[in-house]
Amino acid sequence: MVAGLSTGCQKNDAEVKKKVVYNGPLLEATNVTMLVSDSAKLQIKLTAPVSQQFESGDQVYPKGMKVTFYSKDGGIVNTLQGKYGRYDKAKDLYLVRSDVRVSNEEKKQKMNSEELYYDKQKAIIYTEKFVRVETPTEILTGTGLTANQNFSRYKILKPAGVFTVETPVEE
Repeated sequence: MVAGLSTGCQKNDAEVKKKVVYNGPLLEATNVTMLVSDSAKLQIKLTAPVSQQFESGDQVYPKGMKVTFYSKDGGIVNTLQGKYGRYDKAKDLYLVRSDVRVSNEEKKQKMNSEELYYDKQKAIIYTEKFVRVETPTEILTGTGLTANQNFSRYKILKPAGVFTVETPVEE
């Protein structure tokens, strides 16, 4: 009977010694501003109310994020914002979700979607979700979009809706 009790205690001790793996953030910061520059010229500014950094180097912006792109002369070219963001360090890729808005200041263009990716290495933004693009003269809708990071050139992959096509006037 004593032998039975001692093995029972050893089993419990082994269960207690199991490692607990923590998968949560290692670091959390509030009111974050990250600046990216090249040759001492500001190129990108990321702001977020909360940033959480994980062991892998990934970051989560659970209360949203805003990315501002600057021209070579320092003017704002484009902004990208959403209510949730995530940075995948291994892929050098940002994911922005929930009420995503892109705005090109120079061309007065706006884009809305529910999800958008920003690839830093390729300097492109893209999505496979529904998009709505507003220009000074028209509203375009469709599914899927690829664009340069400045949103000065874009392509809607599956356009939908009514489009105005100007025909040349013959004299």
